[in-house]
Amino acid sequence: MNRPYTIATLGSHSALQILKGAHDEGFKTLAISNRETERLYRSFAFVDDVIVLNAYSEFMGLMDELKSRKCIIVPHGSFVAYLSLDEHKKMTIPYFGNKAVLDWEASRELQREWLSRADLKLPRQFKNGSEIDRPVIVKLYGAQGGRGYMFIRDTHDFEARAAHLKEAYTIQEYIIGVPLYIHYFYSPLSNKLEIMSMDRRYETNVDSLGRIPAAAQEGMDVSPSYVVVGNSAVSLRESMLAEALRMGDDVVKVSQEICGPKGLFGAFCIETIITPDIQFYVMEISARIVAGTNLFIDGSPYSYLNYSEPMSTGRRIAREIKNALLTNNLRLVLDDTSVL
Repeated sequence: MNRPYTIATLGSHSALQILKGAHDEGFKTLAISNRETERLYRSFAFVDDVIVLNAYSEFMGLMDELKSRKCIIVPHGSFVAYLSLDEHKKMTIPYFGNKAVLDWEASRELQREWLSRADLKLPRQFKNGSEIDRPVIVKLYGAQGGRGYMFIRDTHDFEARAAHLKEAYTIQEYIIGVPLYIHYFYSPLSNKLEIMSMDRRYETNVDSLGRIPAAAQEGMDVSPSYVVVGNSAVSLRESMLAEALRMGDDVVKVSQEICGPKGLFGAFCIETIITPDIQFYVMEISARIVAGTNLFIDGSPYSYLNYSEPMSTGRRIAREIKNALLTNNLRLVLDDTSVL
């Protein structure tokens, strides 16, 4: 079948996986990179073309060119980091996903309402430092890979280290348990949710500190840092998979009530902590492909159960677009502001 569309994305985050998957599904591919990463993306044969920007802030100036190339934009975390919500909404080129979800994802308050309505267990949230009565983590807003997160022991610690912050932040109860990031894909074509893969993030330097006995840490002048530097694969106990699937299903159902009939579709991730009594606590949701899926460019145990072939989340996105074209349902997988 002749597929005239080009799959395009910013050269960052999970671009290699997205473009490799698009190539494997028969699409032309385009990376929009900066000058520092141009050489990287040109080095891969599955990247058909590269547009180079001096800065990602120039991206909105490409709209006419991207329209002429018949591009479908696949967003990832760097779109959230480098473009404003207003810029997202002003894009009229074909965009995989529902932009209405962005407002609910970007606001910690709206996101909490969404997850609560999906009947997910959430850590307690504190309005200000004076309320803190247990260890908490202070999180800056936005997709920053854990940058700026702070572990805070009590109100006194908050006043000394976090009260001066000028950026918007949230104060969240620190749940002790195993972090697990569950990667999902919801298809508006089949109305089916799939668990694609799972990962655990490696954060510096908090993971290194965890290997030092508590007694040995006494007197060390080191503050925990939660900047993500890598990811490792995780396989969940099979007895816990039903709850993992239920959480994803209910998140999608509620999104269809709050974000219009299309709701959340495509790739998304629920960030959880699993406690010793085998309870999932949900920290937050990312409403797009996440970098942890880069572990599974050749697929995961879960994707193999569904496909019996290599199926990354990036390729699953391209497969959805291809299936939409084959059934004349392309608009079902694009934002309603997309102009074809």
